[in-house]
Amino acid sequence: MTKLSVNINKIATLRNSRGGNVPNLLQVAKDVQKFGAHGVTVHPRPDERHIRYQDARDLKDVVYTEYNIEGNPQHNFIDLVLECKPTQVTLVPDAIGALTSNAGWDTITHKHYLKEVIAEFKRNGIRTSIFVDPVVAMVEGAMETGTDRIELYTESFAHEYGLGNFKGIEPYVAAAIKANELGLGINAGHDLSLDNIKFFKENIPGLLEVSIGHALICESLYLGLENVVNMYLQKMK
Repeated sequence: MTKLSVNINKIATLRNSRGGNVPNLLQVAKDVQKFGAHGVTVHPRPDERHIRYQDARDLKDVVYTEYNIEGNPQHNFIDLVLECKPTQVTLVPDAIGALTSNAGWDTITHKHYLKEVIAEFKRNGIRTSIFVDPVVAMVEGAMETGTDRIELYTESFAHEYGLGNFKGIEPYVAAAIKANELGLGINAGHDLSLDNIKFFKENIPGLLEVSIGHALICESLYLGLENVVNMYLQKMK
């Protein structure tokens, strides 16, 4: 079964919009695990506009499933990850001020930098994943960095699927086949939703984990958080 990691950034956005501690981020992390999610994901950014660095520290004592911290491996982020020692760190090439993640790594151009950072995380027993576009050459480049996994950036799939173009899955299938050949684990995330997750999961061989936040939280506003988590779990059996 593909694992579901719930990204709780949007909970922090809602909390920060009013100040105080409502909704309670730590309680939400506890609840999604209680409802059956296999992990919790956060993506602290330098401006801390949603997840704060202190949130990431506080969550390490709350997440008892898999804890995944995403971000651009700048010095402060690297220090945070080494302090928290999550199950997994996902490296994302976010530009400062980017609204959301919008591209995968060029694993060829940045191979030596990624290799150095990944080696440090692996020395500390932290599983590593690299955010990549569904391009076979980028998957091959990821292999050269020493990463454990890749995370396929699924925005283009979600967009094409929403237009009724099911062929938008094809580059993801090719990337997944190459990753399997190379022995890389496969994660995926960005704009996956209840509408498209079943089709994606059924077509991607060896899909280990998806990280879903924006859609899941929006759907939860209508359907209820416990219901949505279990609906995802049913679709991924």
